Amino acid sequence: MTEPSPFAAASSFRAPTDGLMGRLQNRLANSRPIKALLRTIMKRLPFAVLESDVRDVIYANWVVPAEAVADLVPPGVEIVQVDGHTILTILTYAHGHFGPALAGSGRRLFPSPRQSNWRLYVTGIGAASPTKPTVLFLANIFDSALYAVGTRLFSDVMLAHHAHNFRHGRQGDIWTTGVESAGSAPDWLIRVRDTESATIPPEFRPFFATYADALNSLCLQDAAIAPVDGMAALAIAEIDLPIAIESCVPMLVETYRPGSLLDRIGATSEPFCFRVPKVRFRALSEHLITI
Repeated sequence: MTEPSPFAAASSFRAPTDGLMGRLQNRLANSRPIKALLRTIMKRLPFAVLESDVRDVIYANWVVPAEAVADLVPPGVEIVQVDGHTILTILTYAHGHFGPALAGSGRRLFPSPRQSNWRLYVTGIGAASPTKPTVLFLANIFDSALYAVGTRLFSDVMLAHHAHNFRHGRQGDIWTTGVESAGSAPDWLIRVRDTESATIPPEFRPFFATYADALNSLCLQDAAIAPVDGMAALAIAEIDLPIAIESCVPMLVETYRPGSLLDRIGATSEPFCFRVPKVRFRALSEHLITI
């Protein structure tokens, strides 16, 4: 029997700690009635553009069998494939005062959580190709319960989880990134350092002609989609992430420890990594589409 996917029910949220606060997080994050009420209210209001001065973005990328991630792809969505393989990316970063753009200079009062996005690359939605480069979110992990539960309630495209033990930082010339979670967030760990070797691994060469092509395709994405719990619909968000490709820093893997999900989908070899020092992120819109 095939092992069920940890994200077969991607809407399921489980706090990393027990007790009153954990139970409260679970109740709020998994409440369909509260979510439906907020969705009804929010669609009658103008979208509040969100902004963050993101820094220290580390991209980890794998070529994996497309068959291994097939149960993570919603019906009607097509992902990048070459010779039966596709690309999985985890990017992890630190926010810089993540909040509404309308707050202006007051945005500095908002927290700066750390976040990790797990994603695949989309080539088709329904019978059409995306009008702009688009990714499929598999999961989003925050080190903040406020942001994890808040995005669960107020966004359909953010399949957010809360990781209490979230690592993302540098000691000397070594960057450590990963999650150790007793909750619903997937776990993994990587240690990397900057290098001058700007080359792509052999398994990525069927996808990209050059290192610059790889950076452009992996970084310059303008939209994200995700399945909507309990509905035959997708959520789609438009984003602005104007990464300066020339600022990207190649990275060399020192240590890699895949968690259970990465093991299951075949992302067991060392990933292709690079770092973006900083970029201004904006979430521009979000709406539902049927396919």
